[in-house]
Formats: sequence, C-alpha cells, structure tokens
Amino acid sequence: MTQVSGGRRPEADLRLYLVTDTAQCGQLGVVETVRLAVAGGVTIVQLRDPEASDAQTVELGRALVAALADTGVPLIVNDRVHLVADIGAQGAHVGQGDLDPVRAREILGPRALLGYSVHDESQLAAARGLPRGTIDHLGIGPLRATSSKLDHSPVRGLAHLGALAAASPWPCVAIGGVKAADLPDLRAAGLAGVAVISAICGTPDPQAAAAQLTAAWG
Repeated sequence: MTQVSGGRRPEADLRLYLVTDTAQCGQLGVVETVRLAVAGGVTIVQLRDPEASDAQTVELGRALVAALADTGVPLIVNDRVHLVADIGAQGAHVGQGDLDPVRAREILGPRALLGYSVHDESQLAAARGLPRGTIDHLGIGPLRATSSKLDHSPVRGLAHLGALAAASPWPCVAIGGVKAADLPDLRAAGLAGVAVISAICGTPDPQAAAAQLTAAWG
C-alpha cells in the first residue's frame, strides 16, 4: 500500500486480493493463512466471515492487523463498515445488498479505502452516479460459479468482465471462481487484479498457492 500525502487516501495494489474464509482455512487458521499468503505475494486482504459476531470480527481483525504490520498490505473489512475503526483496518468493501456506498464513505471518512461490487452494466452506471471520491475500486463478476459464495450473481464470463473493466473509471478486480489459468486472460482484458478465496484458503500450502497465482499474473 502506497501512502500518499496531501490528505488523499492510500492507493491499494489490487493484483492479488485474498478474501478470507474461516471454514476453508481449517486448522491452519485465518491469521496464519493470511501470513503465509502474503509471503507468497498477496497484495490486499479482505476479512470476510458472515457467520462471526461483531465481537469475533473485531478480535480476528485486530489479529490480522498485527500480522500485516510492516508488510504494506492493507486489511479491508467486508460489509461491516462500522467495525473498521475498532479493528484498525484500512477500509471496507460493500456489495449491492450491503450498506449504501455513500453512507459507508461517511462512516469511513476520507482516508479509508472503499471497494464496491457490481455485476452488470446497470449497476456500473449507478456506481458512476455516486459522488466523486465515494469508492476506490470495483469487484466485478462472478467469472464462474463458486461454492465459496452460494448466493452469487449469475455467471458473467471473461468477455463481460472485460467490457465492464473497460467502461469503469475505477480499477476492477475479477471475482468468482478465479483460477491461476485465468489470470493471463484477465490481465489482458484490463483487470487490475483478481480476488480469490478457495484458491488460497482451501489449499494445504497458502504460500505456494499465492506464489503460483502471483507468477500466473506475471
């Protein structure tokens, strides 16, 4: 994460965006999975555990902040914008059914990162109507079906993601069932990075998995 001056917010490196899954991390645990994944090349981490209470989310988030200290890798909190300050995270991510991005920005203040999920042209058009500076990047997809998020939007495919990325004024991250073999095509299509869950959390060696994805991105 590059710190910038003049009151502006940080800029995130979105190339390899890890979204955590407590169940898939298994006995290794979320914190150790993240630590190893960052060593393998993960550039940004999103804490996502919809089953956890707010108190549990804060506890895990603070442990992740400690693990990420001095790495330059920001921690983003999924959905629970109201917990970002307590955790000490660098920002949040909201989806179509979550808190309105304008309200999320009001809570976060001007320096925090805010990502937003869009899945089609109409949602992108609505995002373009938000006040300037509300959001920083988009998660677009899903590329394909994934068991990591059963209630995902309809599958879009590479061509659709490329078209959305080309029309977006913000950098875009591909989401949904992304595999290492997809990365060269996604980069060529104009994506700024990829977000993964099972490709790292569901593996016995998160560092090796992250390194493989990093190499595939190029």
